[in-house]
Amino acid sequence: MILTINLLPHRQLRRAEKQREFGLMAALVAVAMAAIMFVSWSFIKSSIEGQQARNQRIQDEIARLDQEIVAISGLKTQIQHVLERKQIVERLQSDRNLAVQVLDELARQVPEGIYLKSIKQLGDEIVLSGVADTNARVASLVHNLGLSQIVRDPNLVEIKATHTQPERQLFEFVLKLSLTLPKTPAPAAAVPAVPKG
Repeated sequence: MILTINLLPHRQLRRAEKQREFGLMAALVAVAMAAIMFVSWSFIKSSIEGQQARNQRIQDEIARLDQEIVAISGLKTQIQHVLERKQIVERLQSDRNLAVQVLDELARQVPEGIYLKSIKQLGDEIVLSGVADTNARVASLVHNLGLSQIVRDPNLVEIKATHTQPERQLFEFVLKLSLTLPKTPAPAAAVPAVPKG
């Protein structure tokens, strides 16, 4: 007896089952891909937001530091003004005895026979005008002032003969001098303290 077995429905069932498995696998792969894409997108978004927050903090710090720089430059300007005022006060302090020293030096260096009519000071320059009974006394005055420690560079600007009395001749002169200003000490820089040990 010959049995005939029809395998066609069995093959169709197998093919349908394979198609269902393929569809299920494709759906699982699609869901897995969607999950991976969502996780990746979330990670990238959180990274971008974190970086933007860091950038904002940096910008805020830069703005704060810019304000501090402006404040520091203002302080530097104020310090410079204070140092300039301090130097002016120190110069005035050192110059306050200068007029007395100059007059004392002139009293010592002016020889007999010379009479000073006026003494003018313009900055570090002194202009003397006076009367002498001879040219030699004026030359002696110029020589004496050239050796002085307080004044320097005596320069005879003018000398002229005048007749105040018929038998006596006088010489009027104008003499310029430069002051030897005392040197003001430079402002000392702050020296850090060295620990003893």
